[in-house]
Parts: sequence; C-alpha cells; structure tokens
Amino acid sequence: MLHKTVCKSAALAVASALLVVPNAFADATDIGPAQFEAVVQEAYDKYKGLREGKNADYIPILTTVPSDLFGVAIATRDGKIYSAGDVDYKFSIQSVSKPFTAALIMQQQGPEAVRKKIGVEPTGLPFNSKIALELYPERSVNPMVNAGAIAAVSLVKADSEKQRWQEILQNLDDFAGADLNVMQEVYDSEYKAAWSNRGIANLLYNYERLYGDPEETLRVYTKQCSVGVTAKELAVMGATLANGGVNPLTGKRVLDSSHVPELLAIMAVAGFYDESGEWMFNAGLPSKTGVGGGIVSVVPGKFAIAAFSPRLNEAGNSIRAMRAIRHIAGELGVGLYGSNRE
Repeated sequence: MLHKTVCKSAALAVASALLVVPNAFADATDIGPAQFEAVVQEAYDKYKGLREGKNADYIPILTTVPSDLFGVAIATRDGKIYSAGDVDYKFSIQSVSKPFTAALIMQQQGPEAVRKKIGVEPTGLPFNSKIALELYPERSVNPMVNAGAIAAVSLVKADSEKQRWQEILQNLDDFAGADLNVMQEVYDSEYKAAWSNRGIANLLYNYERLYGDPEETLRVYTKQCSVGVTAKELAVMGATLANGGVNPLTGKRVLDSSHVPELLAIMAVAGFYDESGEWMFNAGLPSKTGVGGGIVSVVPGKFAIAAFSPRLNEAGNSIRAMRAIRHIAGELGVGLYGSNRE
C-alpha cells in the first residue's frame, strides 16, 4: 500500500510540475539556430564511436539493422529542424508509439479514460512483464508498458479492426506531419514471435481490462509498433507535444493543450521502461524509448529531441541515443528540474 501511495504522489507531483513548466521555459533565454546546430553536432560527434550494447534480438528482424547507425535531431515548436547523422533512416517505432496512441485515447475520451481503464502508475518492472498483471489490481497499470499499450489499442473507438488501425495510423501521421507506413518485414517478424504479447492480451481479456478481441488487438498493436519513422519525424512528433498539441509543420491540432500535461506526466514516470527514475534523475525530460533504437524527449513549450541507434542496454534503451539526448539537455539547461550536465 505504501508503494502505491508513493507512486501516486510522484505521478501527481510530476503532473503538477508539468502544468507550469511551459511558462517557465517560455521565460527562459531563447536558444538560437547556431546553438541548436552546434549542440546536435557535438552530441553526434561525442557518441558516434560508442560501441556499447547490442540490437534487440527477441524480434528477429531487429538483429539485421546495422548496429552503427546513429542520428540525432531537434525539432522546435516553430517547425525548425536541426540534425546530424543518420536522421533519414527508417526504423521501426516500436514502443515510442505508445504515448501517441495514449494521446488518441485522451483526445477521443479524455484523460480520465486512460486513468480509469488502463492506469497511470509505473510498474517498476520490465516493459513486457506479466508479473505486473498479477501484482497490481488494475492489471494494465500504465500505457507506456506493453500491457497498458495493448489495452490502449483496444480502447480506440472503432467499428472494425480496419477502422481501428486507420485511426491509429492517421493519428501517428498527424503527429509526424508525414505519411507513415508499416514496415511489413518488421510486422511479419514481430507478429510471428508475439507469444509474450499474446499472453499479455489474453490475461488482460481474462481480467476484463482488454476492451476488444485479444487477437485482433494484438494484430493492430503489432502494426503500430512496426510503423517506420526517421529521427527527424520522431522529433516532429515530440515537438507537437512541446507545441501544446499542434503540429509545428502542418499547423494541425492533434491533441488538446489541456491534455498535454497529463500525457507528459505519464511519459515522465514510465516512458523509459524500468529506468524511468534514473532517466528523470539524470536528464529530467519526459521521454519515450523503444527497442527499435529510437527515443524522443520533450521540452515542454520549446522543442523536442529525438535520437536513434540500435545498440541497447539491458533495459532495452538505446545507449547512444540516451547519452546524446542527456548531453543536449544538460548543455542547453532544459531539464524539467534545471540544468544537469554529465
């Protein structure tokens, strides 16, 4: 009981802080184009030679992605993009898709639907944990981990599997300001090996925390994770959140501004798998990571940083990507709780 009270207090504290952060950043000294260009190139140059970690292998096709790929990008709330490295390489979005589908649920049904039907607590366990379904009465717990993300897919308002997928893909397109597509080879490989997620979907259904057919939901969820993005596109997706829910390239409102703090709070407490506390301690930015090698971090009211590199640590986080983002956040002094240089 104490654990859950502490978690709820932490989540509420983060949400409260995020409600005022955009104004705090708006008052900060503006960062100019030259500084953005310099810090992105510096982060790329500093970590491009890092060889730690390895590609994810539980999805077989991810082992074929060239391990030395590395790209870093910043997208500002006024649509400017600064980048270095392999920022136009298409990689599978994987779990970085999760906050954007949670945003779709919020836009369709409000943040309370996420809180009541999925949950907003961190699990403190690996992203694909099935033990968490047994430990927590809410079962799904959080939309940033697999159980909660699968539940989120089932919550999307739709009359058919096709419509559900179209709603999710259109939402991802709107965040990216681009036409995104499923990487079919990734989908085939991931769906064929989806026994763990299939088990999660069926457990959720058994506990009445899945809101659709388990296998249909699994197919759509796997498609969502198999969408191809570039580091530049991922940066724009984050910048849409930094811009209060309006895509800085297209001008389209994707998420009501009143919902952005709740989404960023969920990302802050659970967006970095079971290293979320370490990440907030070191970088101080609401973020989402994925085993495809991508990470996006949001500086509310200002810009987003995205990075991609397939080499992961044991928690499933891209080593070069998180080091680059932390370096940029520290150099620019934009962490939620102040500057924190390495």
